[in-house]
Order: sequence, then structure tokens, then C-alpha cells
Amino acid sequence: MEHITVKDIVQATGGRLLCGDETLPLIHISIDSRTMRGQDLFVPLVGENVDAHRFIEQAFSAGAVATLTSEHEEKTDSHPWILVGDTKQALQDIGRFYRNRLTLPLVGITGSVGKTTTREMVAAALSGRYQVYKTPGNSNSQVGLPITLTEICADDEIGVLELGMSMPGELTVIAKIAQVDMAVITNVGITHIEQLGSQENIYREKLTIQDGLKDGGVLFLNGDDPMLRETKAKAGCSTVYYGTGANSDYWAEDIRLEEGCPVFTAVCRARRLPVHLHIMGSHNVLNAMVALAVADAYDVPLEAAVKELETFTGFQNRQQIYERGGVTIIDDTYNASPVSMKAGLEVLGSMKQAKRRIAVLADMKELGPDAARFHREVGEWMETHPVDVLFTLGGLALEIERGARTRQAATLCFHFEAEDREELCTALEDCLTPGDCVLLKGSNSMKLGEVAARLIGK
Repeated sequence: MEHITVKDIVQATGGRLLCGDETLPLIHISIDSRTMRGQDLFVPLVGENVDAHRFIEQAFSAGAVATLTSEHEEKTDSHPWILVGDTKQALQDIGRFYRNRLTLPLVGITGSVGKTTTREMVAAALSGRYQVYKTPGNSNSQVGLPITLTEICADDEIGVLELGMSMPGELTVIAKIAQVDMAVITNVGITHIEQLGSQENIYREKLTIQDGLKDGGVLFLNGDDPMLRETKAKAGCSTVYYGTGANSDYWAEDIRLEEGCPVFTAVCRARRLPVHLHIMGSHNVLNAMVALAVADAYDVPLEAAVKELETFTGFQNRQQIYERGGVTIIDDTYNASPVSMKAGLEVLGSMKQAKRRIAVLADMKELGPDAARFHREVGEWMETHPVDVLFTLGGLALEIERGARTRQAATLCFHFEAEDREELCTALEDCLTPGDCVLLKGSNSMKLGEVAARLIGK
């Protein structure tokens, strides 16, 4: 935070200063009592199992200089204590207050899959002209987004924010805090269908990013997505489509994979630009196209935007490639959905130099009552992207094996229960020989990342 004092926080939250100096400057907000960065305001959140008010003194010991509270009516202390009705709501009020002070444009990104990679690629393309601030890590929630906003500083010229959701109404809250100038919806899938009930409900929730889209703003939509290609922005805003067909305003053609990385021609307002990404998977073509569309909207020279996109190589546990002992390892263990798992298998299939293609696939979570069917469909889809050896981990992943067997999509199949991850790792290590290429993909909670780390370590 810049030029923010305790008095500003009292004003933003409608709170009451119980004690301490109202002129004290504040620079950061922390919700973790163990980690402070200097001049921190501690926000003790109240969760289902833990009330962080009991860690206020620990936060001061770690370096916090002020705190919010909803549990103390009176206090005598050298530190400022600010009484609010609800600390989570107060945190969001601070986010709104700080956003209203910002003058730089903000781009918001949501979608069922690919939000984080799209955020990174949009930020990369915009960096062809601007100093770009982007959401750090996964700070895209009702708690993370307000803190993210307060980290924007005067040197930043444009911001790219990831806006997440896992329950009805959540995106509306986040969008209204962010008040973005441009919004991107990457796709409408089935992630979080367990909480939202249907893909139609997910579609309606994703569109609520417009609840915070400023008048005159632009909504960028995936023209390849069946649920988005006919969607229009709300009144007072314009719509831009991106995709792989001429029905879009920005599209890619002549697409191919070279050792897993997309090579294509980007068509941007009648201009044609060759693009060679250094991140794996054909799904990243769409991410690149919306990055170019947003960059063009902000007058970034397209050649500069392409150059920056071509320097992006992804990040840990998202289709990162390693070579160990003559074995190629594709670590894509960060998370999984049916769409992203198929994309990973497509990448594996594009590895032309591989003597054997080996897939290690684990459960995909939060897919609701049809989860077994979604897993089985991945196995059936493997008919067009077969593997030599298939390892599955978890009860749902067994359905992937069953689907693959019905289509003879795997030469050998080995299944392990979720608790048998160590046995899976040992069997995989015994199986691998020089020249193999192995893909590891599953929901983060299945901890395939530990298996990948062990392979990479070796």
C-alpha cells in the first residue's frame, strides 16, 4: 500500500480506533500471523475451525504494527487496534477503498480452466509496452484479491488480475471489488460443478465478472467455446472474440505442435504474425490469442507482444519438461480437469522422439455426481492419443483405465489406490528406461507432484 495510514483504514472500514496512532503509515496487509514484511496491518480472519484473533499478539511479535479486531470493544496498547464488525468484510472494504484510489487500467481473467496461465500470458504480452502488475500466486479469492490490489504501486502502469470462484455469488463479490476495465472469460467447463450443480450454472456465474466491468469496458470471449461464442457483453460494453476460427476477431491458423509446443499464425485485425510458443499444449494457442487481443486493445505493438509471449516458459508443475537419465518427464501435476488432462495427453502424443509414451493419471476432483463418467471419457478419448503404459492413481482414475481398455488405448495398465502412492512411485521407477517420455497429471490433492519431484530428483 502507498500513502495509507491507520486513519485511512478506519475510514475505509467504517471502524473505530480503540488505541494507537492514527497517523501511523501502513505498507502491507497480512492474514498470516507468522509472516510480516514491514509496516503490516494484521487482519485476523474467523474461519470454521480457527479464529485468528487469538494470534494477534503473535502477529505483533512477528512485526505487525496494527491490527483489525471484531472481538475487542476496548483496548490499551501502543499498537493501533481498529474495531470492525467483520474482519473479512473489512478486508474487502479496504480493497474497494484502495481500488478507488488507483488510476491504472485493470484486466480481469476468469474461467473454468487456464486462468493462471492466461493471466501470465496476458501480462507477458502487455509487458511489450508497459510495466505490468499481475496477481501473485493464487491470490484470486474474496480474501486474496483485496490484498492483491493493495500491492499495486505507482510504478505499475497496468494490472492483470485473476478472479476465481468456487461457490455461487463469489465472483460477483470479487468483480465488484476489482472494477476491471477489461474482462476475459477463458472457457466454461465443469470445474466446481460439484458446488454449482450444472454447466449452465457455471456459465451464469462466469458472466458475473461483468458485475464489476466498468462502463465502456471490453469483454473478451473464447469464440471456440460452445457456451461463449454467442454470448454478448452487457449493455454499455463491447465484445471481442478470440479463437481458432474466422468467426473470431482474433484467431490462430496453421496450428501444429513441435515437441509439444504450439507453432501457428496469429491473425490480428488482418495482420498475420508467426508465433512459436515455448509452453506446451495446443490449448495455449487460445491463451496466446487472447493475450494478443488484450495487448492490441492497449496499443502494444503486436511484434513486441509476440516476442514477449515467446519468452514465456510456464511455471512449476504446469507442463514443465525435465530430462533425467534419458527419460523425458512432463510435470503437469498442479491440477486437473477433463479438458486439461486431454490437453496433457495430446502433448504426450506429440513427443515424436519418445520410444515409449507413459501416462500417470490421478483422480480429478470436484466433478460432482458424473465424475466417474468424466474419467471414463478421458480413457475413451485416448483412442486417438494412445499410450504404451498407463498408470492410474485413485478410485476415480480407475475409470480412466476402464475407458482406455474399451478402446485399446493403452498397451499396459497398472492401477494403484490413492494411499498407495509410494508403491506407484516404485513401480514407475522400475518401469522407466532411457528414451521414455512420461506425463504426470492429476488434481493437486492427489499429490502426484511428490512423485514428479522424486523422478526429477533422480
